[in-house]
Amino acid sequence: MKLFAVCLLALCLVLPASAAELKVDLGHGVVTYRSETLLRRPDARTISVPGDVAFRRAMHYRAVPLVALLDGIGPGDHLQFVAGDGFAAEIPAALLLNAQGSEAWLAIEDPAQPWPTLPGHGHAGPFYLVWTRPQAAGIGTEQLPYQLASIRRLAGVAERFPAILPDPALPADSEVRHGFAVFQRTCFACHTLNGQGDARLGPDLNLPHNPTEYLRADLLRAFIRNPQSLRQWPQAKMPGFDTHALPDADLDAVLAYLRHMAGRKRGG
Repeated sequence: MKLFAVCLLALCLVLPASAAELKVDLGHGVVTYRSETLLRRPDARTISVPGDVAFRRAMHYRAVPLVALLDGIGPGDHLQFVAGDGFAAEIPAALLLNAQGSEAWLAIEDPAQPWPTLPGHGHAGPFYLVWTRPQAAGIGTEQLPYQLASIRRLAGVAERFPAILPDPALPADSEVRHGFAVFQRTCFACHTLNGQGDARLGPDLNLPHNPTEYLRADLLRAFIRNPQSLRQWPQAKMPGFDTHALPDADLDAVLAYLRHMAGRKRGG
């Protein structure tokens, strides 16, 4: 009996390290993938990611092609990738199915060979969406969520969250509409606006006040480029967006969108 108890305790100590699960819901029931099962798949392979965004150096991962886990999705579908820390990346399926040379991979942390600690941000595992040749399809830094916990097929952002939409009377080529597209790709992964959105990592960007209402334009620009330039805070989680991640034209546009939405508060 004592031997049995010792074995049971040992099993309990081992299981948590190998019990990482990813939930995928494409609209026809939740499928749960366990890390050890994914690592044994015949399509799993080792990939190299030079200049990894999270680790800031070259990394090698055991990974499976993401589309292999997304059976039945089409270019018109929309997917949400939710991380354990509240980060929620909204990615159109067309980007995952692109034929431009970029390929999305689900990197799986092997409990026997854990990934290193992230620079100042804890741990990236157990699952991480990475891309090979991301520049070919214009993949941004916010489209590489780590600590991934679930993937869901949902309606698009505009349909689910109408309160974040700019004035429909604006022309299609307006800077505000461009800024709205940039906002969805970058800011909306961490922030809500007008109380709408699924992210739980950062504050709302319109309620009770929009940052364009209380920060000078030059300070707001500096904050987005480097949050520590405005307020030094070791525990801060917001990354800076350099000109590679957010070109000046995109930064101008997202600020135009925020100024516009300051006059369209809803839910406050």
